[in-house]
Amino acid sequence: SSEAARMARRGGALRLSLLIATCQAIAGFQAACSLRPGLWSAALQHSGAAQRSVAARSVPRLARGGRREGLAGGMVTMASSPAATGAMTIQYKTINIKTGPGITVWEITSHIREMLEESGVKNGFVNVISRHTTTALTINEYEGRLRDDMREFFAKLAPPSHPYLHNVIHERPNPGEDTERVVANGWDISDPKVLEAWRNQEPINAHSHLLSMMLGNSETIPVADGKMMIGQWQNVLFLDLDGDRERTVGVQIVGIQ
Repeated sequence: SSEAARMARRGGALRLSLLIATCQAIAGFQAACSLRPGLWSAALQHSGAAQRSVAARSVPRLARGGRREGLAGGMVTMASSPAATGAMTIQYKTINIKTGPGITVWEITSHIREMLEESGVKNGFVNVISRHTTTALTINEYEGRLRDDMREFFAKLAPPSHPYLHNVIHERPNPGEDTERVVANGWDISDPKVLEAWRNQEPINAHSHLLSMMLGNSETIPVADGKMMIGQWQNVLFLDLDGDRERTVGVQIVGIQ
């Protein structure tokens, strides 16, 4: 109904306002921490105590053993790590990959673990980002037959032979913003020879762009006691959807040493 739509819009606006206010508060707090290093540790200790207090009030029926019967007859368990203390650090690193032709899947968990160990971070998070428009990141099992299934599934999902508009290279770029972006990236396509050279180097890869949008380009993984909190069979996977290329993955490690 129209009333429900209005309520949904109001709720969305409220959430956006809260998000903006939270980001502003975090920015101010980070600035304060740069002036008073001890402030971060004190805040973490206070935050840990506050979270435990809220959890105790929010789950009044939860026994001290951490178990409570779920609504569907299952069992909910809760566990927590002690509040982190130490020096705050933010580090950015990169992983460089030379991929093969077509769609390829790369396990990069071991590289991230090595970077995490070198960083000295014990509690925090790792953010991983693929820095290309025809690649993707996901967390899943790394298994040979599953990789073959991925390639077959992606080919059905976004067939490379479909008549995508992006692949009509001789009609690109569109006037206006598209042309401005090409020029801003170093191609003076007002010169017919330069325009021809730009079109010749453009790949036929609309399907790869679409798959990248669907799969996503980043993953954030919590870190506790110096380890990434991923499951036994989970791996961080980098997918090149338009190889072969030289690719870069960005890894930012944030936390307490």
